[in-house]
Parts: sequence; structure tokens; C-alpha cells
Amino acid sequence: MKAPRYSAIGEAIGEATLPEVFESTVNEALLHQALVAYMANQRQGTSAVKTRAQVRGGGRKPWRQKHTGRARQGSIRSPHWRKGGIVFGPTPRDYRLSIPARLKRQALASALAQRALEGQVRVVSELSFEAPKTQQMAALLQAVEASGALLVTGQLDRQAVLSIRNLQGSAAMMVRDLNAFAVISHRCLVLTDDALLALGEASGR
Repeated sequence: MKAPRYSAIGEAIGEATLPEVFESTVNEALLHQALVAYMANQRQGTSAVKTRAQVRGGGRKPWRQKHTGRARQGSIRSPHWRKGGIVFGPTPRDYRLSIPARLKRQALASALAQRALEGQVRVVSELSFEAPKTQQMAALLQAVEASGALLVTGQLDRQAVLSIRNLQGSAAMMVRDLNAFAVISHRCLVLTDDALLALGEASGR
């Protein structure tokens, strides 16, 4: 499978051959499972409310049990009282879901294949950012027709990361951190030459 290849300033310089991982079968069920697990693992699970045992007050019975003409009450912090405890509210919990590493790799392969089938993969020979320049990065992405792009590099490129982080819908990531959610949540995939090589070696294909 081929993808258009561009220079550091966005000029078309031919085509690049994508690794075989981009030709994988798209497994939508597995992709969905991986995305659900990823989003669940981002949840902090720290939401909490106070029950009637935790709210302040309520140590004394509001009024006597009988002969008042009013309903019997045992505490002013019962759930039906104002400022009372909360029933069935959220409590701290762990939302984490785990899937085997093999399935994670297959889900990533499905995501990459999906973007390749859509024709949303671009290859840039190299990046030449001497300093963080958002305008320069925006011009590059516009030249390669990659709005809302995920820029994937082989090694950490601090200048590129700082240049792209203010562009809405775009982000930068190294190959080692690549996951199915990151690929699917961006419309286009832009890879550098070293990222393409590293991706092929990591996938073993």
C-alpha cells in the first residue's frame, strides 16, 4: 500500500510504501473493545457523595416519637431532609478495563488499516523546526492536506510537539506511544520517515 510523501516544507516528492500492518483486516468489534477500554482507563473514579452516616449533625432525635401529630423522625440528616445524606450516590471506584497486549496490537493495526483505506495517511521525509513555530506547522499540515492530524515521529521532537499543540484537533506522538484511540480520534495520520521505519519494525511486518 502506498501513501503520498512530502518534503519538510510540504512539497510532493513521490510515494512511500507503507508497512504491511497498514494492510491488516479492520476488526471493528476488536477496535470498539480497545476504544472502550482506553476511555474507561482514563476515568479517575474519584466522584463521591456523603451518606447519612457521613454528613454533619443528626445526633439527636428531632422530636419525640409519638403524640406530636407529625411523622416520626429519627434524624435530621435522613436522605429526605434538606442537607441530609445521599442515597445511591457515586463512590470512589476503579473503572479500569484490561485487554491482552496482543489484542491491543491488533486493534492498533485495525486503526492504521482503517486510515489507510480512507486515504488519510501522509508521509513527511523530515521535520525542520529550529524553534517552536505554530504557524509553520499549520502551513505544513495545510500543504499536505492533513487537517486534524496526528503527527507520529520515531523519536521525541520537542520543537514539533510545541509547534502542533496549539492547533485544534491536532497532536504529536511517538511511535512507542501510538494506540488505537489516538489514531481513530484524528482524521489524518502524518508519519515521518523514521516513524514509518520504526512502525514497521515494531509490528514485525
